[in-house]
Amino acid sequence: MSLAARSTDPNAPRLRVRPPANWINDPNGPFRWRGRHHLFYQHNPAAPVHANVHWGHVSSPDLVHWEHHPIALTPTPGGPDEAGCWSGCVVDDDGVPTAVYTGVDRHHTGLGSICLARALMPEDETLTDWRPLPKPVVTGPPPGLDVVMFRDPFVFRGHGRRWALVGAGHADGTPSVLLYDCDDLADWRFAGVLLDGADPVAARYFGDGAVGWECPQLFETAGGDWVLVLSLWDGSPCDTGYLTGSLRPYGEGGLSFEARTGGRLDHGRDFYAPAVLQAPDRTLMWGWSWEARPQREVDRAGWAGVLTAPRVVDVHPDGSLRVEPAPELRLPRAAEPFVTAPGRGAALPEAYDLTVTASGRTTVSLLRSAAGAELTVVLDPEAGTVTLDRRDWPRSRPDGSGPVVVPAPAGEVRILVDGSLFELFAGDRATVTERVYRRPDDVAELVVTGAGAAVTGWELVPPTPC
Repeated sequence: MSLAARSTDPNAPRLRVRPPANWINDPNGPFRWRGRHHLFYQHNPAAPVHANVHWGHVSSPDLVHWEHHPIALTPTPGGPDEAGCWSGCVVDDDGVPTAVYTGVDRHHTGLGSICLARALMPEDETLTDWRPLPKPVVTGPPPGLDVVMFRDPFVFRGHGRRWALVGAGHADGTPSVLLYDCDDLADWRFAGVLLDGADPVAARYFGDGAVGWECPQLFETAGGDWVLVLSLWDGSPCDTGYLTGSLRPYGEGGLSFEARTGGRLDHGRDFYAPAVLQAPDRTLMWGWSWEARPQREVDRAGWAGVLTAPRVVDVHPDGSLRVEPAPELRLPRAAEPFVTAPGRGAALPEAYDLTVTASGRTTVSLLRSAAGAELTVVLDPEAGTVTLDRRDWPRSRPDGSGPVVVPAPAGEVRILVDGSLFELFAGDRATVTERVYRRPDDVAELVVTGAGAAVTGWELVPPTPC
C-alpha cells in the first residue's frame, strides 16, 4: 500500500511518511537493507494522541514509493516496554537487523531502559517480523550521575568500535549525552559523558533553556568532521540543534567530542526529533513535524503528525550545516512544470515543488485569505535573508506565528509543500519547517513581484502503489 492520501482532510500530506490514521511522532531507525530503505516511527495505532506508543514501519526502494508494513514493535504486557516502545535505532548485528530502543514500564518517571528486538527473517527484504528480547541490555542510567531523563539510544561506529549515545538530563537541569561501549550489542559498558550543557560551544548556541538532550544522533562527513544532532527537550519551546567538531579517543576506553561550531538545525517551529541514516555516499535525515492546530481539529481529522521529506546533510568548510532535499524528491514531479516564469495568477496545487531565484528583492505570495492577507516568502539578496511571513495563518502552539528570517546569501529558495507540511530550503544554508493549514476560503495562488526573479514550479503527484 502506498502512502497516497487516505484522509478526506485537505491538509493531510499525501507524499510524506505517515500512517493512514492516528498518531505519529519521532522517526526511528532509518536503515538500508537488501536494496530498500526502512523507516520506523513512534505510533499510536488507536488514536491521534501521544499514548500507547508502538513502532510503525514503512519501506521504500527509492525514498518516494513507501509501503506500509505491520507494526514492528508492540509493548509487551509485564515487560520492560509495557508502557511504550520509545525512540531508538536499527543496526546490522552480524547480519541480523536489530532494533535498539527505549523501553518504558508503567513505573517510569522519564527513565527508560535500553531494549533489543531482532528481525526474525533477515533474508526477507521487508523485515516484517520482529522479536523483542525479554530483558534490557541496560536497565537504567549509570549510578552517581543523578540522571532524571534517560532515553533514545543511537548506535554508531567510530575509531574501530561500536558505540552508543543515550540522551540524558540531570537533576540540576544540565542536559547531556551519555556514551556506551557496545561493541558486543548484548553487553554494554558505560564509557562516560560525551558532552553536556556546560560545554562552552554548546552553551553559546543552545543557551540554558533545555534540561535534557533527546534523540542524539552522530555522523561523520566525507571531510572527516563529526556532526552531533540534538533535540533540546523541555526548552521554551522545544527546538533542535547541531554541533560540528571532532571525535577523539579519550581516557581509558572512551571518546571525546570536541565541538567547534553549531547552530539551529531547522529554523521553523514544527520540526523535532530528527533521525539520520549514514550511507557510504551520503547522510540522510528525517524529522517529525507535529500538529500546530487545536486538538479538536486533530480529533476531527483522525490523524496527527507527519515525517518530513528526506534531507541530505553535510557541512560547509566553516563547519555550518549543509542541508538539501534528497535528489529522489524530483521523482514525483509532474511531466511539465505548471509555472516557468514570474507573474500573476498561477494556481497552486495541494502538493508542489517550487524554486525561486532572485537578483533583487522579491516577494512570493503563496496563499491569500478572504480578507486579503497573504502568506509570503520574501527574498532579499542584498540583505542576504529570506523571510517567511505567515502571521495571518496562526499556529496553536505557544511559540506563535510571527515571521521567520533565515540567512540566504545566494538569493535562492526551494519550497516543498505537501498538504499542511511546508518545507523551505534557503539554498543549502538554512531550512524552515512549518505547518500551514489552508482554510476553506483561502486562495492558493502563486504571485511573484520584483525584478530579476526566475521561478519554476512542479505539481507533486502522489505515487502509485508499490
